[in-house]
Amino acid sequence: MKRIFVLLFMLTAVMFALAACSSSEEKTSGTGTDKTTADNKSTDKEKLIIGIDDKFAPMGFRDDKNEIVGFDIDLARAAAEHMGVEAEFQPIDWKTKEAELISGRIDLIWNGYTITDERKEKVLFTKPYLENAQAVMILKESSIKELKDLAGKEVGLQSQSSAADALNENPINKEIKTVTEFGDNVLALTDLKTGRVDAVIIDSVVAEYYMTKEPDTFKLLDESLAPEQYGVGVKPGNEALLEKLQAALDKMNEDGTSAEISTKWFGEDKVLK
Repeated sequence: MKRIFVLLFMLTAVMFALAACSSSEEKTSGTGTDKTTADNKSTDKEKLIIGIDDKFAPMGFRDDKNEIVGFDIDLARAAAEHMGVEAEFQPIDWKTKEAELISGRIDLIWNGYTITDERKEKVLFTKPYLENAQAVMILKESSIKELKDLAGKEVGLQSQSSAADALNENPINKEIKTVTEFGDNVLALTDLKTGRVDAVIIDSVVAEYYMTKEPDTFKLLDESLAPEQYGVGVKPGNEALLEKLQAALDKMNEDGTSAEISTKWFGEDKVLK
């Protein structure tokens, strides 16, 4: 009798264990489904992390209250609103901007980002939204009048910027005494004011902004080095985000949002349609 009781107990224990395993598998299966759903939802971002150079006025910079402001900042916020997401701005080292994007630490490069053939091999670009050129900024009292006068002079520019490409493509680069690269344009212009460099190669939209702030300090040469266009950089393979962003930018052109932002910062509508 005792033996029968033991056998019945063991049989009951086995059945209970099997039932528990079955229940566990169902829960695991259910959890897996929930995880897949969560992963799918995570592809629809609620926030876009936008990499910027926070010393690139008037595109993106810090104001007197240390708040990030600028033309590109307003444009990005408006685009994010059209997309139904939030824009968060992440200051980055401009020298590593593509690495930041490809690693996924940021979703977009959006701060006076010039479209070049070399960059097209690394990132996806929106359609151009603003014209620009690389200009030569000098002090008001400078004896430099033309590009050829840069021969034997010391020139500054922002590291890993399109200014370096523009200068390298111009024959005058072989006659320049030295080229000094700076972390940002603010540092380059500081050295220009103190005489440590004779000229700075800089985006014309940036140069024009600083000339309005210090009209008695700077001037530009009539000749520019290279015309160029700004675009927004998107991580390769993320065509879905690129399409959504471009649709938002197109809509902003249609409804007048981009024109309003441009007029605020430049006094006129300069956005490419």
